[in-house]
Amino acid sequence: MPLAHRRRRRSAADRPLTGLPTADPALRDALDRVLPGAVAARASDRLAAAHDASHYLIVPQAVVRPRDVPHMAALFRATAAHGVAVTFRSGGTSLSGQAGGDGVLVDTRRHFRGIEVLDDGARVRVQPGATVRAVNTRLARYGRKLGPDPASETACTIGGVVANNSSGMACGTESNTYRTLESAVLVLPSGTVVDTGAPDADDRLRALEPAVHAGLVRLRDRVRSNPSSLATIRRLYALKNTMGYGVNSFVDHTRPVDILAHLVIGSEGTLAFVAEATFRTVPSHPHTATGLLLFDDLRTATAALPDLVAAGFAAVELLDTTSLRVAQRDPKAADRLRRLDLRTHAALLVEHQQPTTEALRERVEAADRLLRELPLAEPAALTGSAEARAALWHIRKGLYATVAGARPSGTTALLEDIAVPVDRLLPACTELTELFGRHRYTDSVIFGHAKDGNIHFLLNEDFDDPRLVERYLAFTEDMVDLVLGHGGTLKAEHGTGRIMAPYVRRQYGDELYDVMRETKQLIDPQGLLNPGVLLSDDPAVHLGHLKSTPTVEAEVDRCVECGYCEPSCPSRDLTLTPRQRIVLRREIARAQAAGDTELAARLEDEYQYDGVDTCAVDGMCQTACPVLIDTGDLTRRLRAERLGRSAQKLGTTAAKHWDGVTRAAAAALTTADALPAGLPRTVAAAGRAVFGPEAIPAWSAELPRGGTARQARAATAPQAVYFPACVTTMFGPAGADDTGGGVRDAFLALCERAGVDIRIPAGIASLCCGTPWKSKGLTDGHTAMSDRLIPALRHATDNGALPVVVDAASCTEGLTQVLAEHGITVVDAVAFTDAVVLPRLPSARRLSSVVVHHTCSATRLDLRAAFLRVAAATADDVVEPDDWDCCAFAGDRGLLHPELTASATTAESRSVAAHPGSAHVSLNRTCELGMTRATGHRYRHVLELLEDVTRPMS
Repeated sequence: MPLAHRRRRRSAADRPLTGLPTADPALRDALDRVLPGAVAARASDRLAAAHDASHYLIVPQAVVRPRDVPHMAALFRATAAHGVAVTFRSGGTSLSGQAGGDGVLVDTRRHFRGIEVLDDGARVRVQPGATVRAVNTRLARYGRKLGPDPASETACTIGGVVANNSSGMACGTESNTYRTLESAVLVLPSGTVVDTGAPDADDRLRALEPAVHAGLVRLRDRVRSNPSSLATIRRLYALKNTMGYGVNSFVDHTRPVDILAHLVIGSEGTLAFVAEATFRTVPSHPHTATGLLLFDDLRTATAALPDLVAAGFAAVELLDTTSLRVAQRDPKAADRLRRLDLRTHAALLVEHQQPTTEALRERVEAADRLLRELPLAEPAALTGSAEARAALWHIRKGLYATVAGARPSGTTALLEDIAVPVDRLLPACTELTELFGRHRYTDSVIFGHAKDGNIHFLLNEDFDDPRLVERYLAFTEDMVDLVLGHGGTLKAEHGTGRIMAPYVRRQYGDELYDVMRETKQLIDPQGLLNPGVLLSDDPAVHLGHLKSTPTVEAEVDRCVECGYCEPSCPSRDLTLTPRQRIVLRREIARAQAAGDTELAARLEDEYQYDGVDTCAVDGMCQTACPVLIDTGDLTRRLRAERLGRSAQKLGTTAAKHWDGVTRAAAAALTTADALPAGLPRTVAAAGRAVFGPEAIPAWSAELPRGGTARQARAATAPQAVYFPACVTTMFGPAGADDTGGGVRDAFLALCERAGVDIRIPAGIASLCCGTPWKSKGLTDGHTAMSDRLIPALRHATDNGALPVVVDAASCTEGLTQVLAEHGITVVDAVAFTDAVVLPRLPSARRLSSVVVHHTCSATRLDLRAAFLRVAAATADDVVEPDDWDCCAFAGDRGLLHPELTASATTAESRSVAAHPGSAHVSLNRTCELGMTRATGHRYRHVLELLEDVTRPMS
C-alpha cells in the first residue's frame, strides 16, 4: 500500500465518528501492545466485519487477528482486564447471530488455516480458519472426508463446524462433529491452554484449573443422578440437536477433560477458543447414484421414508410443493421438473454412495425394485450420470438462491431449521405450512434432511418495518409451540445463536437449563465470551440488533451476506472480500440516509483503495455465490464513475490506435530490459510517487522484454480463426533466451505439426477482446474496440462458420462476452488443442512432473479438465497445488498494486515450494508473470511446453 494511503487511513481511524460506537482508547492501546499489527479499528474494518449471514448486526470496537495460541491467551488477558467481551468470527456463514459482538471481534481465518493429514487420512488435525472444502481436498487423495458435510462447505470453517456441532445432508447424528471429534487444543477464558489429546490432559486440567475440573465432576454427577434429565437427554439427542450446550457430554463421557472437549462442541464460542481440532474421518465413497422421487402429496412421501431409510440411502432430501414450484422458476431447472403440473405434490431426492461400482450396482438394483413398489406420481430411476446428478441436486441446492435472490429489495432472507421425530414429520410440515399462511409469508419453502426428521424453511422479512417485526415475533412464538409440541428441537444444525437463546429453557426445562447456566459460569465466570449467545436473561435478545438491508445498487442488492464468496476472493487477506465490499456500500447508504455525512465520507475515502483499487474483478466470487453476483460488475461501474471525460477520451483513443499502443508498451519493456536492473524500478517508483499507483505500473525483475507484433495469416482450408491475444505483443516469452513469440508461435507450430490449418484475421494487430477497457470502467473505449472487433471477426469466421480460438484464458472469456449475441463461437486454445490438435500430435518426450496454475478465467470457462489433459501429455505427474487461488495479477492490477498479487499467491506459493516440479505452466500470460514473481519458478503457457516436448529431435 502506498505510504500516503497508510498515513491517511491511520490518522482518520483515530478520529471519533458521531454515528458509530467508538472503541475505548485504553482498550485500543492495550490491544496494540500485546498484539502489535493485529488490531484493526477503522470504521470500514469494524463495519465490514460486523456483517454475517444472520439477520443481526452488532458493530465491534475492534477487529483483531491473532497469529497463534500465545497471542490468543494474551488477548484474553487484555480484554478481561478491561471487562470487554470477545467474539470469535470465521467464515460468517452462521445464520443465527453467533458471530457478532460489540466488544472485540476475533477473526480466526487469517492465521489459523493449518491442515495436517494423519494416519493415511484416518485422522486429520485442523486449525479453525481452514474451510471444510480445503480439509476435504487434502483428504480426497486418501479416499476420506470429514464426517460433517454442511452445504456451506466452501466457506464455513472448522471453527464454525465445532462451534455449531455441524452435520449436513448425509452424516446424520452418527458422523457429526460431536461424534467424530477426537481431541482439541483449547484456550480457556483464563488464558489456560489445554490439549485434550495429551496423555496427561485430565491431570493437567486438574492442576491448572482445579475449580473447572471439580465443577465438571459435580455437574456430571448431578446430571447422571437425575432420571428426568437423563430421559430428556435421551429424547432430544436422538434427534439432530444443536440447541443449548451439549449436556449429553455429561452422560457420554466421564473424565472432566473429555466432558470439557465435548461441551465446547456446539458452544458457539462461549466457553473457549478452539485453536486446533483433531477428527476421525469417514470414507468418501466415489460411486453415487441419485434420483428424484415424485409423490402425489406430502403424506405419501413421508410414508415412504421407513422403506427408503431401510434401503440404505445416504441422503433423503424432502421438497414440499412450494419448493418444487419455486424450483420450476429456476432457469437451470431440468426439463422434467418444468413439465410437471404441480398441485399437492412433494418429492424426495435420494442418493446412494458406495465405495465400488459393484456395491453401487447392487444398491441400485435393489432400489429399482423398491421404486416399483412405492406409490410414485410418475416412474423414477436412479442415475449415475454426473450431469444428470448435478441437475437433480441443483433442484435442492438452488432453492436458497431462487427464493433469496428473488426476494423484494430491502428484505432479509431467513433460513431456519428444526428437527422432529420422523414419525411426526408429516404433521409438523403440515402445521408449519399453515403457519406460513396465517402470518402471510408467501413463497416460503420447506425442504431438508427427511431421514433425520430435520427440515429447513426459508422466509423473507423486512426488519425496517416495526409491524413486520411484530409479525416475525408472532410467527416465531407459534413455531416454537409447534416444534416442542411434536417433541422436537428448535435447532437441528444451525446452532442456537441469538435467535433461539430465549427458548432454551422452554425446550430443556429448568433443571438442565440451570446445568447449562452453571457450566457457563464455571468456565467463563466473567461472562466475556460471546455474551447474549446461546443463553440469555433477556427474553427479547432475539429481537435486538436486527439487520436492515437498504437498497443500494442493482448489481449487488440480491446479496444475502452469506460469505460463500470470501474464500475465492484474492484480496481477502489484504483489504476486502466481495461480501465486505457490498456491506460497506450498504453502510455508506445507511450513513447518508441518516444524515451522518462524516461517517459516509470516511467510508467512501477508505473504500477507494480497499473496495475499488484492490478488487481483481476476476469473477471468482460469482462462481461461489448462491445468487450469482459478480461483485466485479459493481467495481467496474465505480471505476467508470470515478473516471472523468478526459480519461474516457484517452481510453477511446487507445482503442482506435491499439496497434501503436501495444508496440509502444513492448518497446518500453524491451528498453527497460536492456537497462541496469535498478534503473527501471527507480524510475517507476518516482512516477508512482508523483502520479499515484493507479496511473504508473511498478517495475519488477520478472517482467520480460517486449513481444512481437501480431500478423494476419491466410489459410487454404481453415478449421478455425486464431485470435492471438495482444499480451503476446506487449509481453515477450518467459525465457531470457527465447526469441520466439511465446504461446503464439507455439500454438501455430502445434497446429502445423498436427496438420490443422489456421487463419489469423486481417488487422489483428489493432484488435483486442476489450477486457482492458471493461475492467477499468472505460466504457467508451470498450465500445470503440467492440465496434471494430465484431465485423472483423464476423468476416474472418465466414459469418460464424468457423470458431475463434484464443490463447489467453482471460481474453477467451472477454471475447466470449463480446460475441455472445453475434453467433460466433469462441474456444480457448487449450480446449481446442485438447479436442483437435493433441490427438494428431506425435508421441512426446515426457518430463517427470509439471505444476499447473489454474486461472480464474479458465475456472469460469470450465477449462480444468482440458488443461489437465494437455498438461498430462507433457509429464508423468501433474501437480495441482492444494491451495490454488486466483493470482490477482488481473491484467494490470499486479503491476499497479503488486501487494495484491503478493497477498493472493501466498498460500499457493507455499504449496508450490513443497512440490516444485520439473516445469510450471498456466494458460494466461499475465498470470504466468504473477506466478513467476510469487514462486521464483518460470511459468509458461502449457502450449509452449507441449510444443517443446512434441518438437521433432534435430
